[in-house]
Amino acid sequence: MGYKNKKYKKDLTQQMNDRLTMMLHSGEGTSKKEAIANGTERDKIFSYSTYESYFKHCKYFSRYVRENHPEVKSLKQAKRYVNEWLQSRVDNGGINGKPLSAYTITLEREALGKLYGIKPDDKDFFLAPRRHRADIVRSRGDAVRDRHFSEKNNDEFVKFCKGTGCRRNIMEKLEGRDLKTRAEIDREIALLETQTRTETEEKHLNALKDSIKQFPDQDYFIHHRKDKGGRERYSPIIGDNKQQIVDRMKATAPHEKVWKHVSGNADIHGYRADYAGAVYRLYARPIEEIPYDRTNKGTGKKFQGDVYTCRKDKAGKKLDRAAMLKASKALGHNRIEVIANNYLR
Repeated sequence: MGYKNKKYKKDLTQQMNDRLTMMLHSGEGTSKKEAIANGTERDKIFSYSTYESYFKHCKYFSRYVRENHPEVKSLKQAKRYVNEWLQSRVDNGGINGKPLSAYTITLEREALGKLYGIKPDDKDFFLAPRRHRADIVRSRGDAVRDRHFSEKNNDEFVKFCKGTGCRRNIMEKLEGRDLKTRAEIDREIALLETQTRTETEEKHLNALKDSIKQFPDQDYFIHHRKDKGGRERYSPIIGDNKQQIVDRMKATAPHEKVWKHVSGNADIHGYRADYAGAVYRLYARPIEEIPYDRTNKGTGKKFQGDVYTCRKDKAGKKLDRAAMLKASKALGHNRIEVIANNYLR
């Protein structure tokens, strides 16, 4: 009763959470592709992991405003300090004083842009530093957390990760039923093609078809029921430890977890890079054997359309574009530049 006549006001962090939560459309009918097509994507966040990441960095901004501009009490008032905070992140680094990478600064710019509805190309919006592959430090070299995870004692887990390329969230919820054979996929495609399909079934059919289109020579797949962005997909199980992985899946009951515990210290991103490299090497052709199949309109000379030439710190290195696409698809990405910049070592 004592609080009946007192006006409660939410602090800046709570206001940020409310706004981002309103934007969250994870699992709803409208896809990101559809939202981009109709111009409403700037008002939406399409995955819970993206929401969590944005809110995390918005809280850093809230703390900065609270400490440096204590008179500010609303989101509207705080907006004027967005560029100031981003510049301070470039100048002063993170909470521990370490310099922040261009990737982190860009993420924080995206988070604040989403919060305030600022367009990326707004001329008055803070311009993030250019990102370079050489600046990426994640899963390169030994990290402190690696000392708390023994690959020797977790040999089967490490081999499983390197043979499947699963993200951490998939490893945590993977069940026995998520093992699929090529024969099972073929049968399911045949069945779905004979019936009238719902929108969900159509997406499921497309995921099935994409798996056999990209990997017609593979016989075992992991079903990612809900991967990054809520997408469904299938990735091939490959490598020398393939049978061990398949046996582990088969020995797990359909609705039981394959791994009861996934260590937070395991370098799963690094294992995904190993998987990407393995997929690439499995399909890559010698560069000299890739045909000269296109013609430069200016010079009239033929060139290899399927050869990808790296830039910057890997300038001049040539890769098989078709094999890069397969590695990208196996990891759940669609752009080969992501593979070149973040996974192929």
